Amino acid sequence: MEREKLTVTIKKDLFPKIDAIIDGRKIRNRSHATEYLIEQGLGINKIKKAIVYAGGEGTRLRPYTLELTKVMLPIKGKPMIMHALDLLKSHGVTDIVLSLGYKGEQIKEYFGDGSKFGLKINYTEEKTPLGTAGPLRLAKKYLNETFFIMWGDILSKIDLDDFMYFHKNNDGLATVALTTVEDPSRYGVADLKGNKIIQFVEKPTKAKAPSNLINSGIAIMEPEVIDKYVPKKGKAMVEYDVYPKLARDEKLFGYPFSGQWFDTGTHEAYERAIMEWK
Repeated sequence: MEREKLTVTIKKDLFPKIDAIIDGRKIRNRSHATEYLIEQGLGINKIKKAIVYAGGEGTRLRPYTLELTKVMLPIKGKPMIMHALDLLKSHGVTDIVLSLGYKGEQIKEYFGDGSKFGLKINYTEEKTPLGTAGPLRLAKKYLNETFFIMWGDILSKIDLDDFMYFHKNNDGLATVALTTVEDPSRYGVADLKGNKIIQFVEKPTKAKAPSNLINSGIAIMEPEVIDKYVPKKGKAMVEYDVYPKLARDEKLFGYPFSGQWFDTGTHEAYERAIMEWK
């Protein structure tokens, strides 16, 4: 990325605040920190669009999901998907596509066009299961610029602004947010070389896991991914059919983050989220 030198004079008491965000990895030095703060202040590289997956049957959460679609199950007095939408909205992401399937009418009835929540919501609906990549094809007309992907049953406290900045400053087509777990054997585990993801190892034993960093269910993608990497028809999975191709082309990056993260896929995980989510 081409840069030009700029000399500025600023108040001396701002330097400690600027230096405080330098971590040696994402923010390398004072010059890099100043550039980051300017971009944040000007709203440059902001992402406005997201697709949120809300079509899963939640079979592991039965009998609760016999009557309610999974993402409408309550956590802290609101549907769990509302926490994901709140996170997006708090970072200025207001143009949302909800990908529906099982009992999708419940979600449509609750959210409508999104206006009462300060959002603009469009819907896609699977007539037959399309996996996690197929919905991207259905939503292609809405996802015509850089966008977030988020699973609606994931609870997370992640700095999406920092995530955006990381993605935009790498020459990648997709960046996956990675969270750390003690036992990664239930998840897709990232094998990293620097910031690049070489591969995801699915459900390795704890001893053979290449790291403790797992796919958090949150990612950023460029529209080019839909055109070049998502199969043109049929059921396809982001995890198995898209990410490996991106990794081979060295266009897949990993963004480790700290902060609360909950998978709600089982009775035990759902109970833990209810008890511990803040």
